Parts: sequence; structure tokens; C-alpha cells
Amino acid sequence: MENPKLIISSATSNDIDVIYDFIHEMAVYEKCEEDFVTDKDTLYTSLFEEKAVECLLLREEGNDRVIGFTVFFHNFSTFVGRKGLYVEELYIVPDKRGKGYGTATMRHLAQIAVQRNCGRMEWICIDWNAPALSVYRSIGAIPMDEWTIQRMTEPVLKEFARGK
Repeated sequence: MENPKLIISSATSNDIDVIYDFIHEMAVYEKCEEDFVTDKDTLYTSLFEEKAVECLLLREEGNDRVIGFTVFFHNFSTFVGRKGLYVEELYIVPDKRGKGYGTATMRHLAQIAVQRNCGRMEWICIDWNAPALSVYRSIGAIPMDEWTIQRMTEPVLKEFARGK
């Protein structure tokens, strides 16, 4: 039997509950639940009022059930001199993985990046997520092993901003 077609559509404000639940599921899957501090109101404001990021929902043709989502935004490369597309999240429910939906979603994002004249598309992946890494290698992505992510969490960020 052939896999159903993947339908990718823009999220609306009515989708906040499913988006929130998917982000929580991702935090649990990635063993980062202690970092999950958002709430629906904050997420709603960022997505639909400030429009800080864009969110797409994934469905199988003929089914209203949302089976995944992706969140992305534009960054900028001074080396390339153009904006890029940064994929913050890509999540597909466990029972729908392995059907090519991750690859199809990444292709859709690549098409958006090309349409918007982006110089590159980037994302991060936890190093133990072998299935995701396999997809990323299969589509031509390369690891940036010589680069490490540097992060200041909110408490440290606020303290540093105050001059401490």
C-alpha cells in the first residue's frame, strides 16, 4: 500500500494547543523536559502576535489529525551576506515516522528557503538521534563539527545584562 500524501499547511492561532503539546512531547523525547518552561500564552504571542517564528503543521491526506509540525525563522549569515532559514523544530509523531515525512518536510522548507533567496538552511540535532541524523545525511546535510553552540539561559542572560 502506498503512503498517503503529506499535507503541509501554515498553523493558525486555533492550533496553539497541538503545537504546545508537540513541543512538550519533543522535550520529553529529547530528555530536556527541565528546559520546557513555555506556556501557551507566551507561545501564542511569539507565534501569532509577534510573528517571531513560523509554524507549519503536517497531516496525511484525507485525515484531519495533525501528525507533526515544524517551526522556523530567518537568521542572517554575514559570510554569505544573505538571510538563511533556521529550522528550530521538526517533530513527527512516533507512529508516523519512517514514512518519508521528515524528508518531505525538509524539502518543503528548502523550497521556502530558495523562494525567499536564503543563502543556507541550518538546524541542530541531538547527537544520539540516529534516525534524524540518517535523514539529514540522506538529504545532503553535513555536520558542522568544528562549531559548538554557545548558550546563555535566561537567568544568566539577565545577570550578565545587569553587568554581573
